[in-house]
Amino acid sequence: MPRAEAAIDRTNGAVSSRTPSRAASYRMRDLCQLTGLERQTIHFYIQEGLLPEGKKTGRNMAYYSEEHVELLRLIKQLQQERFLPLRAIRAILGGKAGGFSPEQRRLLAEVKERLLGAPRGRALVGGSTELVGVREIADAHGVSTKDVDELIDAGLLSAQGGPKARRIRREDAWLVSAWAELSRAGLAREQGFAPRDMMMIDEAIGALFAKEREIFFDRVMHLGPDEIAKLVERVLPILSDVVARMHMHKARDLFALAADERSSAVATAAAKGSRT
Repeated sequence: MPRAEAAIDRTNGAVSSRTPSRAASYRMRDLCQLTGLERQTIHFYIQEGLLPEGKKTGRNMAYYSEEHVELLRLIKQLQQERFLPLRAIRAILGGKAGGFSPEQRRLLAEVKERLLGAPRGRALVGGSTELVGVREIADAHGVSTKDVDELIDAGLLSAQGGPKARRIRREDAWLVSAWAELSRAGLAREQGFAPRDMMMIDEAIGALFAKEREIFFDRVMHLGPDEIAKLVERVLPILSDVVARMHMHKARDLFALAADERSSAVATAAAKGSRT
């Protein structure tokens, strides 16, 4: 059997029980069959930087490896089980870097298993998958369905269902609530603000997370899953508090600068007055 067909039984289309090679041995049709994803979806993931390109052997021919299969299954799992939008998945996987290695994914799976066994850890990696309609969420928080749809279209929320029957996780409604509070506080559409503006926060946090991820893999991945789970459980809430406090300090620095400018202007005016 040729390498490109090593994992697929062509006689009945079933996935073979043989262990596939980790070399680039799959065609696009193999990826579709092994993952249950459409060809267009896989191409979209490649274009979005979620999946590395295959090894091209011709203008319209490329081969893919077992890593591609594992990564596609992971993306599918994150979308269907965790209801993560592609923007969040891209941040987790590290964009065009190709995501986690199989070893890293196995270790993270073990860490997650440990965290699920602890109340505080479960809050970090668990969560309800209950779905609720866009209309219900909008009414509950006093915003329009247009607002919720804009958060979805911006990739800030993940939704299931068609355009007129979209549902999101009830657990993710905090973002809708945040927009409602910002709007009532004055950052409303009437002043030129929109839910899509929250993308700048997501982008900033995404850049921060990418750096944290890099440091994490560099400095603590040599530890065992039990030790890493305890570390994450202790450290993540502290880091979240640091981010919030640093944001407030940036605002204080801005107003401190304004005060310094005013003092400087007063001093300059006084100096001119003393010379006249």
